[in-house]
Amino acid sequence: MAVYALTGFSLVSLLSFGYLSWDWMKPSLVADVATDPMEKSLPPAFTRPPHIIFILTDDQGYHDVGYHGSDIQTPTLDRLAAEGVKLENYYIQPICTPSRSQLITGRYQIHTGLQHSIIRPRQPNCLPLDQVTLPQKLQEAGYSTHMVGKWHLGFYKKECLPTRRGFDTFLGSLTGNVDYYTYDNCDGPGVCGYDLHEGEDVAWDQSGKYSTFLYAQRVSKILASHSPKEPIFIYVAFQAVHTPLQSPKEYIYRYRSMGNVARRKYAAMVTCMDEAVKNITWALKKYGYYDNSVIVFSTDNGGQTFSGGSNWPLRGRKGTYWEGGVRGIGFVHSPLIKRKRRTSWALVHITDWYPTLVSLARGNLSNVPGLDGYNVWPAISEGKESPRTEILHNIDPLYNHAKYGSLEDGFGIWNTAVQASIRVGEWKLLTGDPGYSDWIPPQTLTNFPGSWWNLERLTDGLRKSVWLFNITADPYERYDLSDQRPDVVRTLLMRLVHYNRTAIPVRYPAENPRAHPDFNGGAWGPWASEDDAEEWEGGGEPLKSRNKKKKCKICKLRSFFRKLNTRLMSNRI
Repeated sequence: MAVYALTGFSLVSLLSFGYLSWDWMKPSLVADVATDPMEKSLPPAFTRPPHIIFILTDDQGYHDVGYHGSDIQTPTLDRLAAEGVKLENYYIQPICTPSRSQLITGRYQIHTGLQHSIIRPRQPNCLPLDQVTLPQKLQEAGYSTHMVGKWHLGFYKKECLPTRRGFDTFLGSLTGNVDYYTYDNCDGPGVCGYDLHEGEDVAWDQSGKYSTFLYAQRVSKILASHSPKEPIFIYVAFQAVHTPLQSPKEYIYRYRSMGNVARRKYAAMVTCMDEAVKNITWALKKYGYYDNSVIVFSTDNGGQTFSGGSNWPLRGRKGTYWEGGVRGIGFVHSPLIKRKRRTSWALVHITDWYPTLVSLARGNLSNVPGLDGYNVWPAISEGKESPRTEILHNIDPLYNHAKYGSLEDGFGIWNTAVQASIRVGEWKLLTGDPGYSDWIPPQTLTNFPGSWWNLERLTDGLRKSVWLFNITADPYERYDLSDQRPDVVRTLLMRLVHYNRTAIPVRYPAENPRAHPDFNGGAWGPWASEDDAEEWEGGGEPLKSRNKKKKCKICKLRSFFRKLNTRLMSNRI
């Protein structure tokens, strides 16, 4: 296959993209701002539990922040990160549900049964109810807990809802992909419903409000109505910048010179989200929280390159176990940090926030055994060495097995056809099919011919099922060392075997037609009764014979939806 040269691009030139200046005194379009939200203040003594604001963005690529050399304007994120601690060895999961589940539970996917794909709207599935969640632990420590934004951890019965899993209040969507204005979500042709909820009720009255604005305004309202003398935890899970690509026109106009339409819309959404973060920070200052606050910023997975995102110069994209799918943007901003204004290369994983934040809150972790996360606050605040030395990215036994993988290729100890990835120290191992492995420069189409990045993809991935990289020396995953270092491959395979022995069965039940919004007043929401929940939790099929007549009325519909589901695009994540 011919490989064409991509003219006009180089690593140096792409990483040197600047971003336009920003007037910090300009009034915000999210809320009226009268003063600079970033004015300096002296850090107080760490005498009481801090207020915790955790901001999670959706599908924001590694390259899609100003301080990573992006062409997208993110002045708020740039300044917060510059004045705090940038986490440049920070890892997340490649898709939505896994990252959110690991944040909320402090456990790897293999220990919650969510190691395959995402929780889909019509599945009788949710975050296991036996898991003690992060907000529940913070409630135990005396915190008021609030969630604003995207849940995506299941909702088929009421016990799965955010307000039943540790949050005092909730405003947001339960599914993974809604319209930014109408809050409609279609899980296939004709399977559409409204998805914006206030607590456990459908928030019909909020339709028409752009979600990024709505969520920032709700955070400000929560802060205004709470006392800064009492600790508060707010989890802000922005829908931005997940598809659909929608933004107010005034933000798109700033990027009118961008030739790539998807990138233009995506950039506008990122900048709009950045301004929402500015307003949240300003509200913390205005209402007296900032001096005793910890702001954590994290992406949930890599950027989707065919929807405007960019992970350059990392390899891969959302949904893959290449660095472009699992290395995230992350930073911590707080007056309580002892060593500010620096970049940390400490190894940090999204599971680490659970023990870290509970420890900051002076909560009790002794009754939550088996956490996969570590308390990394000393590494972040004081620059100490991270207690984490390895990361299990995942083991997914249900993902399509690699055609050329085998137990023999895995030294007889691991079937390399199974999709898995692990990092131990400076080494990273991938087995099975890690996903789309290209390097995608910014502002190009996904099928745009490249130079060395396309050549390596074509020659490297056709008949392989094992890859080994020294991530410290080769963060772009250009040089596969699996043939040169079989000893390291064997060692990391043994670690996969170790983790796999601790894995619980995958929770991925068949979809059920009872979840159709038409049967639930036109909105997505809990649909299973207690009896239904007991019957379907085992795998989506009824396990008992009672109510057969009632169930037979929808058996044809169930068959139709199952057949339809098999035709859905696999990348609707």
